[in-house]
Amino acid sequence: MPSWLKDAVFYEIYPQSFYDSDGDGIGDIPGIIEKLPAVAELGCTALWINPCFDSPFKDAGYDVRDYYKVAARYGTNEDLYRLFETAHGMGIRVLLDLVPGHTSEEHPWFRESRKAEANAFSDRYIWTDFWLKGIAGRPYIGGESPRNGTYMLNFFKCQPALNYGWYAPAESWQKTMDDPACLATREAIKNVMRFWMDRGCDGFRVDMADSLVKNDTPEKTGTSMVWRDVREMMDREYPECALVSEWGNPVQALKAGFHMDFYLDHGGNGYNTLLRDYEIGGPDRSYFRCGAGGRIQRFLQDYLPRYEASKDYGYISFITCNHDTPRARRTLGERELKLAYACLLTLPGVPFIYYGDEIGMRYLEDLPSKEGGYTRTGSRTPMQWGSGPLYGFSAGTRAMCPPEAACADDAAPGVRPYLPVDPAPDAPTLEAQKADPASLYNAVKDVIALRHRFPDLQADGDFSVLSAADGQDTFVYRRGGLVLAVNPGPAEEAVPGIRVSEPLFVIGKAAASDGGILAGPQSFAVFRAG
Repeated sequence: MPSWLKDAVFYEIYPQSFYDSDGDGIGDIPGIIEKLPAVAELGCTALWINPCFDSPFKDAGYDVRDYYKVAARYGTNEDLYRLFETAHGMGIRVLLDLVPGHTSEEHPWFRESRKAEANAFSDRYIWTDFWLKGIAGRPYIGGESPRNGTYMLNFFKCQPALNYGWYAPAESWQKTMDDPACLATREAIKNVMRFWMDRGCDGFRVDMADSLVKNDTPEKTGTSMVWRDVREMMDREYPECALVSEWGNPVQALKAGFHMDFYLDHGGNGYNTLLRDYEIGGPDRSYFRCGAGGRIQRFLQDYLPRYEASKDYGYISFITCNHDTPRARRTLGERELKLAYACLLTLPGVPFIYYGDEIGMRYLEDLPSKEGGYTRTGSRTPMQWGSGPLYGFSAGTRAMCPPEAACADDAAPGVRPYLPVDPAPDAPTLEAQKADPASLYNAVKDVIALRHRFPDLQADGDFSVLSAADGQDTFVYRRGGLVLAVNPGPAEEAVPGIRVSEPLFVIGKAAASDGGILAGPQSFAVFRAG
């Protein structure tokens, strides 16, 4: 286990929308470097950068055309190497986004694979053996290549599936996991990982990590074998590099070799009940929504079995949001967000903060899809740094040319950002929130500092539930020698039978009472155990 994960707090950067250093309206790697001091000031010690490799950008970079080359719109390979070096000098680790399950249809591997003549890449992707033969239960494409067959997709039409084999082949064209072609695919991805780790990358977030081996068992037996092989390589060659999976099943993922697995926002699961527990047109019963009637038991029923079964293998990673989910500000106000983030940042595991969540950036409704974003597009808008045009997102000095209007031919076109910025007059900015001691930003910063100060609050500190009573909003939990209480409800509540000192940290009002805790409305507090 990489030692630095114990005290890590990650910051996810969507590079298109973080900071535009050259004034072209698209965020870039030099812009990330320029803003690293802001990440460090917040207290984050690691980055996850969404895909920055060469791509046609039909799926925002998750359609990789060249794993070994930085996309020109973000800069150069040398810029990324400089990011690694600069971040390391500030004590910040950097994880890149690895997409191992598919490539772009424009990738050179696929251009070779689609040829009629057999070659070294013919079986790098999953193909049937006849142009009219489909793939039952799977998306596939036919009629677009000289090869006599159809090919499987892993997601969008532009993303042919790489071939790691079938766990239980049922057709002559389905390769076994130990087929030389499938082993070659595995080694090719390991070589991509080596290339970037040799140049300073500290590991990878792995996209669709559970999707590699087809026709796998419910336990993902085959896919787990692939990742254990990758983990053996990393332990041997890069023991301080880390892997976090987009899997959503920590028992499977951590036993398969991942150091961390995201607690993904799946409808009705424990995470979902905390922040956005609603159906379209129905009431919001989220636990952190004040007065909504949500109960922490619904979260714990899902979370505790996951935690107990996986804690000896690695870490569950809570997210404030990510590039695929609505921002929490869509359903929660600023005070509610303070409590939610304070709780997520003090539960076991390694937390991830999505850029802009620390200031409460909004999910922008009904934006036209951009680069395959669809309903996710509203969570990918430019970071709001400060006052001025585009909230300081772009170094371009001219006014923005509105997306709905053409710029005059005889005028300088101005800066058109990757996506529109928040049009609301009260759009939050980092500049304003840093200046306000009572802001969401300063609450998040203070909780992160508390986490760094007390090892009991870090990834592997002991955890137990002290109170989650029916009929009460207040949730009390223990992390080593510390007791934490969160009450998202509208009324003060007393929790008896828990001896604590006066609070070390409070949002709202909370106090030690005779033999218990008095948690004020919409409060969060950290105590020493009595």
